[in-house]
Amino acid sequence: MKRRLVVSAGVDRDLDETLEYLGQSDRRVADRFLTAVHRVFADILESPGIGARREFQAARLHEIRSWRIKGFEKWLVFYRVTDEAVEILRVLHGARDLGEAFDEDAVGG
Repeated sequence: MKRRLVVSAGVDRDLDETLEYLGQSDRRVADRFLTAVHRVFADILESPGIGARREFQAARLHEIRSWRIKGFEKWLVFYRVTDEAVEILRVLHGARDLGEAFDEDAVGG
């Protein structure tokens, strides 16, 4: 059974912010980043076990994995695998306080 790709609203916000930031200095870098992100989404959908399991305090965040974006290795795609789907949850810079970022997502902020 092929899983479907589900992209959360948090990813849309993350990408909007990141593309705006990267595009300030060079629009071509922002374009390369977006292309690399879509490639990672496809790679994860094809092989959902590739990412490293992450440990978070909150029970709602168990079974989350992360995978680096090729060419932008400090950026991580966070996702969860279910029987039906690969849920892309966030795209974040690895230096961010990840627990805080996921807490913001939980409260819609």
